[in-house]
Amino acid sequence: MEFEAVIGLEVHVQLSTQSKLFCSCSTKFGSHPNSQICPICTGQPGVLPVINKKAVEYALKLALALGCKINLYSVMARKHYFYPDLPKNYQISQYDLPLAEGGEVEIEVNGNRRRIGLTRIHLEEDAGKLVHDENLPYSYVDFNRTGVPLLEIVSKPEIYSPEEAVSFLKTLRSIVRYLGICDGNMEEGSLRCDANVSVRPKGSKEFGTKVELKNMNSFKHVERALSYEIRRQIGLLLEGREVIQETRLFDETTQTTHPMRGKEEAHDYCYFPDPDLIEIKLEESFLEEIKRSLPELPLRRKERFEREYNLSSYEAGILTEEKTLADFFEDTLKIYPNPKALSNFILTEVLRYLNRDKIDISQSKLTPAHIAELLELVDKELLSITLAKQQVFPEVYEKGLSPKRVMEERGLVQESSEEFLRKVCEEVLAENPQEVVRYRGGKKGLLGFFVGQVMKKTQGKANPKLVNKIIAELLEQ
Repeated sequence: MEFEAVIGLEVHVQLSTQSKLFCSCSTKFGSHPNSQICPICTGQPGVLPVINKKAVEYALKLALALGCKINLYSVMARKHYFYPDLPKNYQISQYDLPLAEGGEVEIEVNGNRRRIGLTRIHLEEDAGKLVHDENLPYSYVDFNRTGVPLLEIVSKPEIYSPEEAVSFLKTLRSIVRYLGICDGNMEEGSLRCDANVSVRPKGSKEFGTKVELKNMNSFKHVERALSYEIRRQIGLLLEGREVIQETRLFDETTQTTHPMRGKEEAHDYCYFPDPDLIEIKLEESFLEEIKRSLPELPLRRKERFEREYNLSSYEAGILTEEKTLADFFEDTLKIYPNPKALSNFILTEVLRYLNRDKIDISQSKLTPAHIAELLELVDKELLSITLAKQQVFPEVYEKGLSPKRVMEERGLVQESSEEFLRKVCEEVLAENPQEVVRYRGGKKGLLGFFVGQVMKKTQGKANPKLVNKIIAELLEQ
């Protein structure tokens, strides 16, 4: 019997506001434990929470970008559960009257596009964090994260493979970063994901028993956890055993999932409207103002890059994955209007250094003027592309220097004197008589060898186009 998986994702996006959802405490990551707390976010008696308008605005940005139906009237509710990192013993969230419903995320897997529907997007506060020390019989609680604004994005069960789930997450991460509402850092918990997964016989319309997966803090973890859980459930069904509805944790060491607790239902949380918070009432004019502020989103920008700049789907996809890189590319094109050459240089040299240092291009010392000037020097045959990549660009990247200044100070100006280069080419041919005979005997691939020898003699300064031309002429004599 063939089986298929059915997956629904619950993604938590930590909003990049300066203060928490209901108080003025800082949301800065990495501060000393319990240094960013107050009576409100720790749930002391007699306090009165007040909602953060910027968090509502950020939530609406995402909801509008994903085509959701915005509810002009929504309510904050208390979600009750008991855990050491939840100081109030309830979480302020939304239930039957969320901020937004519906909408969709368009994903692309292996060149195929598909739209994944959304159930809802709602606002809620984050919980604290338990810090475990294996050498002690107890755990510490850090409440700094308590009250940080979260968006929960709930997909419909319309994802059918781990690859589609990862594409959904990557697409969503790119969108929230484009909107400037979240940094999308999964390792720091800014973007977190739970998955509900079940399996059923292929072609069946009935859902199988769903299992919730937690503790997945990277795209690889999501893919591996889902892949293992799908295999586990299929194995149980083939053995005639029952899949138990439960919450399971992913163990990255063993690459397996294991039981955490029984799966709760909505009624277990005893939701009711928070009596300390007034309803959220939105005006159409406020929504229109937010709509006008939305940027061009990643997928539409990718399509435009393919169409306007004649780039491949791969090139356009990489360039538009991060808004800062796409902006850098288009800002550079304003002063160096050669999209193909620019794309090639960014995708090879620039990204190699950024990936090495694990930084965004906005965090580097590079400017559009730097890259434009460097490529213009190559186009004007004042600098070879080899020296541009190997000696000039590293200095520009590390120190933020002008490419022309680096070239001149290090004496890297390209040698384009035909008379001088002809002498060097003659020397190379004279030093390699056997290779000359083999070339003339039909081994035309040796042309690159001769050019390489000339480049070595001139320390990479020779004009490669001119060298190719001269070598070819000499070998035909």
